[in-house]
Amino acid sequence: MTLSTLDPKTALVLIDLQNGIVSLPVAHPVAEIVKHAGALLDAFHGHGLPVVLVNVAGGAPGRAEQARKLGELPADWADLIPELTQQAADHKVTKRTWGAFTNTDLDEYLKTQGVTQLVIAGIATSIGVESTARQAHERGFNITLAVDAMTDMNPDAHVNSITRIFPRLGETGTTEEIIDLLGKTRG
Repeated sequence: MTLSTLDPKTALVLIDLQNGIVSLPVAHPVAEIVKHAGALLDAFHGHGLPVVLVNVAGGAPGRAEQARKLGELPADWADLIPELTQQAADHKVTKRTWGAFTNTDLDEYLKTQGVTQLVIAGIATSIGVESTARQAHERGFNITLAVDAMTDMNPDAHVNSITRIFPRLGETGTTEEIIDLLGKTRG
């Protein structure tokens, strides 16, 4: 894990930290993931940097061998968890595919904010987080992935994303390292 810098206009993107997702069985204690994501959120708010809160409210329509059948979902399934200290300026994105850029206004929002770098975290590492990071990389954003603020339903998939995929998309670091670097680059 090596972090070099954070651009002056870096945004935080938190993926699928919502009631229905955090209740699924995951590889790491969800309370720790939420704690780290909350620390990042507070740091970005404190520095006046853009925050994007993403939830998922559906899925892509194609067939898949391992499609997850969720059945009837509770009314609050897609609601963001209350532990996230949302502010009025936070941008909310509701996606219906794995990646947060597909058929949403995320790219337009980031460009109008002058954002050049994203710090990404959330659940699931190999699905929503990785898909969003891939899409952001393809759009030319610099990417930092907060590896202790994410988890997956599959521990092997989590490790694969962190060790094999993420270093090819950007830089990885812990919440503490990112917050420290944020403080150094933002004064």
